[in-house]
Amino acid sequence: MQPVRGQIWRAMGLAAMAALLNLGALLALAHAARQLAGASGQWPVAPLAAAAACVAGSYLMRLAGFNQSHHAAFRLEAVLRQQLARHLTRVPLGEIQRWGAGALSKVLQDDVKALHVFVADSTPLYARAFVMPVCAGFALLWLDARLALAAVALLAAGFGVLTLAMRGAADMGRRYDEARERVSAAVIEFVQAMPVVRSFDTGQSTFGRYRQALDGYLEVLTLWYRQAGFSARFSFAVLNPLPTLLVLLWLGGWLVVGGGLDFGTWVAVLLLGAGMAEAMMPMMVLRQLVEKARLSADRIQEVLALPVQPVSQDAARSSVPADAGVVFENVSFGYGDAGGAGARGLALRGVSFHAEPGTVTALVGPSGAGKTTVARLIPRFWDVLDGRVAVGGVDVRDLAPEVLMAQVGFVFQDTFLFSDTVADNIRLGLPDAGMEDVIAAAIAAQAHGFIEALPQGYGTPVGERGAFLSGGQRQRIAVARAILQNRPILVLDEPTAFADPENELALLTALCALMRGKTVIIVAHRLATVRDADRILVFERGQLVESGRHEALAAAGGVYARLWAHHEQAQRWALRCAGAEARCAEPLPEAPPGVLP
Repeated sequence: MQPVRGQIWRAMGLAAMAALLNLGALLALAHAARQLAGASGQWPVAPLAAAAACVAGSYLMRLAGFNQSHHAAFRLEAVLRQQLARHLTRVPLGEIQRWGAGALSKVLQDDVKALHVFVADSTPLYARAFVMPVCAGFALLWLDARLALAAVALLAAGFGVLTLAMRGAADMGRRYDEARERVSAAVIEFVQAMPVVRSFDTGQSTFGRYRQALDGYLEVLTLWYRQAGFSARFSFAVLNPLPTLLVLLWLGGWLVVGGGLDFGTWVAVLLLGAGMAEAMMPMMVLRQLVEKARLSADRIQEVLALPVQPVSQDAARSSVPADAGVVFENVSFGYGDAGGAGARGLALRGVSFHAEPGTVTALVGPSGAGKTTVARLIPRFWDVLDGRVAVGGVDVRDLAPEVLMAQVGFVFQDTFLFSDTVADNIRLGLPDAGMEDVIAAAIAAQAHGFIEALPQGYGTPVGERGAFLSGGQRQRIAVARAILQNRPILVLDEPTAFADPENELALLTALCALMRGKTVIIVAHRLATVRDADRILVFERGQLVESGRHEALAAAGGVYARLWAHHEQAQRWALRCAGAEARCAEPLPEAPPGVLP
């Protein structure tokens, strides 16, 4: 809370002054009651006026205190979310994926909101909950020590029971947060997977996981309620102002009848005792809010403590890539804990190659061979376990993130568009780009035609994740984004994988414009699209097994030759329907042992 600590102290000071003025109003009323009980017969104008002034001052001070605390809360909320967002952009993607969207969204939304509630509502209550009872207790001792001890003993008993009710609250709070995270993750999965859900299991399996998460959440709540239910209810009953009033009425009345206490003092004690007990009620709520805020603060600190990808400060200031070449030197890499599982757990093992500036290098191989991993190590989405990845002769770990990102552009098969306009999605990363540049990039990406046909043209919202556009249209917007950024190294991860023939032709035309004069690393599953690449790298089980041009590799009889043969067989495959039967126009030959067709 360091950024808003001054505002918090001011809010608490104002709340404390409001509590003191409230106490002054009670004392003035007690003085008025004493005058009325006397034999003077005069109306207590001065004490009542003083009480009214104290009440008005207390209201104004409390309002000013809450204004301060709410302003501080909104400011803290903005500061924390910006700090978390900046930190997460420097955390390796592996850590982001390990946490998951549900847990991180809870930290960014719910936990930050919990601190907002604590600062906005709890800090003024804190001052009131401490200042009012302490000052009222001293005033009671000054008026009558016997009644003061009776009131304090009752409140102490209530707090003792409340302490029993709060045993294990921290552990139960953590279990409660974990259960809520599971519910959030299940909701996100259920909503995002709705097309798959409706196609395959009508929601039974996916909704079942959501229901299990809800059952776990209910179980935690029920257990918490059973552990603390009676103690909490009993403490609420004892700390209510009514029991304190009853004790003071009974004991004070007995003393007044016996002559041990005058009526005016008894009235003052009743007013102060009720005010002290009423001021204790926020303390009960504060205990729960404090525990919740502490858990939220711990979660925020846990995210802020996630390790960032290190950058040598000296190297970051002086290192600039000499060219657009990409070098892998004996690179080994594993996801998660795979690095500790031996060589078999690695996604890449001893990979070395050099992509010359201005050339096209294609990465091919069976699924899971490590092609996409290679592509995503270049922009340093993860750090290698062994070896190094260099851009322009400089290790990517020695490049400042903004310098590295200025060198590498991306077009992935899983295109992400924000729920914004077409133009703003194209200028992502270059918010100051003019409309003329945006349109020029769209024309080069073969996207201008369909954008102009949209209801609002370049100002048309694309929907969440680009839901209002087709897959091919989203890909062409991603290509336009890369064209606008005009970075010297281009990483393409099968950008035409999900395109229909018409969109594929438009995408290939757009990619030709995008690739001109750049160092291109392209991950390919459709081998026909990369047969003219300057160099083809063939991967299998995380290793680089072949390298060369298409003609030489196809004639070598190795992994690439096998993949090319399967590609040609697939190209000749077609359906011919006769009635209810469908058969291949040309059956695939039986695969040799150990080779999957």
